[in-house]
Amino acid sequence: MKIAVIGAGIGGLAVARALALRGAQVTVLEQSEAIREVGAGLQISPNGAAVLRGLGLDPAGIGQKARAINLLDHTGRPALRLDLARQAATRPSDYYFCHRADLICALAESARTAGVRIRLLQKVKEVIPGTPPEILVCNTARLHPDLVIGADGLHSCLRNALLGDSRAGFTGQVAWRAVVPLDSAPTPEVRLHMGPGRHLVTYPLRQGALMNIVAVEERAAWTPDGWSHADDPGNLRRAFAGFPPEIRQLLARVTETNLWGLHRHPVAPRWTAGNCALLGDAAHPTLPFMAQGANLALEDAWVLAESLATGLAAGRRPADALRHYEQARVPRIRRAIEAANRNAWKYHLRFPPLRAVAHTALRLSDRLAPDLMLRQFDWLYGHDVTGGHSLV
Repeated sequence: MKIAVIGAGIGGLAVARALALRGAQVTVLEQSEAIREVGAGLQISPNGAAVLRGLGLDPAGIGQKARAINLLDHTGRPALRLDLARQAATRPSDYYFCHRADLICALAESARTAGVRIRLLQKVKEVIPGTPPEILVCNTARLHPDLVIGADGLHSCLRNALLGDSRAGFTGQVAWRAVVPLDSAPTPEVRLHMGPGRHLVTYPLRQGALMNIVAVEERAAWTPDGWSHADDPGNLRRAFAGFPPEIRQLLARVTETNLWGLHRHPVAPRWTAGNCALLGDAAHPTLPFMAQGANLALEDAWVLAESLATGLAAGRRPADALRHYEQARVPRIRRAIEAANRNAWKYHLRFPPLRAVAHTALRLSDRLAPDLMLRQFDWLYGHDVTGGHSLV
């Protein structure tokens, strides 16, 4: 089959490689002029690492393995430590810190190696679903592939074609992203500081050469979504002025930061139409409170390619195979997004007595059942959509 993938992000490049390794002729259409270093850090959890391995990529060669996740209050007092190394004997413990650009570059190189053609400066103007579908590119080109996959993010052209404009609700939260250089490499651990109406997450990237910062604050004023809006680093520093000295010192080093409003987007009520399918954020944008955006897109990529290959081998039409992909993914996606939606308020408790009780409970859990926090999410992190199989 000749397949066009719209968007050279994590999900788009992963599905392109997965399909090419199964014999498809795949072209990726990317509107940017180059696949270059953009974005900041992300976490690859065991469910995402399993897909990377299934595609023939070693997550340890892309990022750094995480040792622990630390929850602290806004004064710096520890509340809970999740020792990921200790988990290895009983459950998947492959957690990695990756720079988004490093993961994108690895996926792009592996896609090209598999025979994928990546075409840059290809801004898609319109997708007309059908059998076959039609793609109108802004340079007036018209493409007629056998199948189209929309991996083009929040404002997906294909999603708009399938569903029209979708409404998103502002959560009343905004987030800053920043990366700062470090003088020495810290221990590869997540540190999550919880405060009244805000929290801040840090973890190292590129073997400790950089520190990734994600800071979330509750605010009434509406803010647009999308993480490419530049903001004054002074606003970030003021929002977290009451946090511990080490956090204030780290934020003092921020020279550039992006701000985005966190909006709750509905899971698309329909992911497929004819020979077209949505993938990743185009189908199910998620809030960043479970670090699952990239991981769920990787899972989508694997399941879509497998559903299509299995369906065609059984004599089914491509449209039927794509519907199987949607049916396989929707229940898990909804559960993951609901879990992320619930997480935010737990970090932002404002009422001091309630916050004290909650953090005391975490400290007791740390002493009595330190693995309980991770165990409750085994259904998410421990799930392997590849079944341990590899395409290479």
